[in-house]
Amino acid sequence: MAAALALVAGVLALPQYKKDRCFHHSECYSGCCLMDLDSGGAFCAPRARITMICLPQTKGATNIICPCRMGLTCISKDLMCSRRCHMI
Repeated sequence: MAAALALVAGVLALPQYKKDRCFHHSECYSGCCLMDLDSGGAFCAPRARITMICLPQTKGATNIICPCRMGLTCISKDLMCSRRCHMI
């Protein structure tokens, strides 16, 4: 039992990013390379979760907001609100 829990904990602790800094989405496991407006560089970031602000897709080499995780769709339910990740 303890070995099974250790295995699960090890899987959950796997790195989410190929590296800290990136120049393009393909360099990140998540597929999202975000601009760091403070330093002027970019870093790998996780995709947006449910109800988080999102972009429908990645465009160019870097973004300011990530697209949704698998199974979620980036839509706006209200014309006055920004797009968010929702299950459809």
